[in-house]
Amino acid sequence: MIRLGNRSKKETTAHDTAASCAGASDTGASEKARIAAELASFDGKVSWARALPYGIQHVLAMFVANLAPITIVAAAAGFGDAETAMLVQNAMVVAAIGTLIQLFGVWKVGSRLPIVMGVSFTFVTVLCGIAATYGYPTVIGAVIAGGIVEGILGLFAKYWIRFIKPIVSGVVVTAIGFSLLPVGAASFAGGTGAADFASPENLFLGALSLVACLVFQALAKGPAKQLSVLFGLAVGYLVALAMGRVDFAAFANLQVVSLPTFMPFTPEFNIGAIVSVVLLYLVSAAETIGDTGAIAQVGFNRTPSEREYQGSIAADGFTSSIAGLFGCTPLTSFAQNIGLIAMTHVINRRAIACGAGILLLGGFVPAISAVFGSLPDAVLGGCTIMMFGSIVVSGFQMIANAGFSQRNITIAATSLAVGIGFSQVSDIFVNAPSMVQSVFAGNSVAMVFLVAIVMANVLPAGAKVHGPLVVNDSRKETSGKNEGTCS
Repeated sequence: MIRLGNRSKKETTAHDTAASCAGASDTGASEKARIAAELASFDGKVSWARALPYGIQHVLAMFVANLAPITIVAAAAGFGDAETAMLVQNAMVVAAIGTLIQLFGVWKVGSRLPIVMGVSFTFVTVLCGIAATYGYPTVIGAVIAGGIVEGILGLFAKYWIRFIKPIVSGVVVTAIGFSLLPVGAASFAGGTGAADFASPENLFLGALSLVACLVFQALAKGPAKQLSVLFGLAVGYLVALAMGRVDFAAFANLQVVSLPTFMPFTPEFNIGAIVSVVLLYLVSAAETIGDTGAIAQVGFNRTPSEREYQGSIAADGFTSSIAGLFGCTPLTSFAQNIGLIAMTHVINRRAIACGAGILLLGGFVPAISAVFGSLPDAVLGGCTIMMFGSIVVSGFQMIANAGFSQRNITIAATSLAVGIGFSQVSDIFVNAPSMVQSVFAGNSVAMVFLVAIVMANVLPAGAKVHGPLVVNDSRKETSGKNEGTCS
């Protein structure tokens, strides 16, 4: 007989089970919180296995954009399928090398920030012209020489980076985001030049990927929430597969292993070609400055240090010269991946390094690149268009952090209006020298940067604006020196 006031054995067991479950639940929640915190830390202790999915996500975000420029220039040079395939393979290798140098640094080269490198679109038009006029070896010579110039410019950044005010970085990042929106929209509709562009099937796949990404982000818990882009791409890919919208042509006649080719072309140096390309390297440096500022803002909630700017620009230049040695066109930091970081807040070095490792492996195992390359443009566009929007918002945040003084509002309004407006009407440069046209026509980032940096260093400081746009902007406009650096 059980006495009153005492628990039965059954009650005791139930109580102990509940306590155990509660403890397990608390432990599980604590572990998920720890993993999420480690992923949001650059040097967080995350296992390579757990970091791998986030690396795959980064590769998917930039894969197509990394290969497209090299294929366009190869076509302009009159290359066949074999030569183009060789350059695509090499492009994966050099993108991996560039990313690893940015992540870990070599001497003063490399920002030691989660920056993903890939083949730049900025140089495509000019390099196509050089290839058609002088031949591809002249392209390679200009790429190598120009990369060295930008690399040296980066090493001496401390002498000129102070002229890049916070408001300049903010408007450049905003311009980068706006310039990518048409790219995302075109991809959403099936890709520029696609025979079925804007078909109902493509629009459906784009919308499905976007919705899947948003739903996963809203419903997922813990670290899994940060894999929303990967989930959206996976859902879109599977549905595209079921619809017969996946192109398997790249899988034909694949080799198991294929070694990258070093120095496939002997460089030829033409002073005119080098000057044209060097000017574009200056534009690339401006984009890298904006990307570095955006990474520091969205990933670390701060401005980059002088050392980070220096390393980032130097890596942009010198890794481009390395790309030239492999027969590839210049590298640059990829804004697509900045958008991904803005969405997921995953800045872990190992996660980004896993992405670089996949790219490197893809340079030796063609089947890997074939898998990533088979991802339909519409599926990719569904997720990337949201990432590009995140870059625009990050630019707005940087402008707000710089402060809404009358001076800053004038700089932002004028540079964005002129830069983006002129790029939409490229015929405005029809009477300008060809070199000016190649740099500014259709390139909003270059024009925005030029106008912003001139105004930021010429206009006198003005009075603050009163009203709803007021932000405490009493802070000094510094060159971005910050104690919280990643070394």
